Amino acid sequence: MSNRRELYQSPSGDCWYLGREPSNGRAFVIHQPNGPSGGKLSHIELGAFLSDGSGRPEQQALLRLIGTLVDIPPYADRA
Repeated sequence: MSNRRELYQSPSGDCWYLGREPSNGRAFVIHQPNGPSGGKLSHIELGAFLSDGSGRPEQQALLRLIGTLVDIPPYADRA
């Protein structure tokens, strides 16, 4: 069983989660399509999820979450 955190829900009802396998700490993206699309969960490696560079909303949500892990002062304070 994995732990997960919702990243993004599309207007059509698809959901993306950031998941982590408790036994080894490995992170991945879980995609849950909406009901009419079958609703079957799929696990996607982080690199594969971000690799096409399309900037889809679910990719942007993951990048924003990753950005919260870094504590950098505002640009003016770094000069």
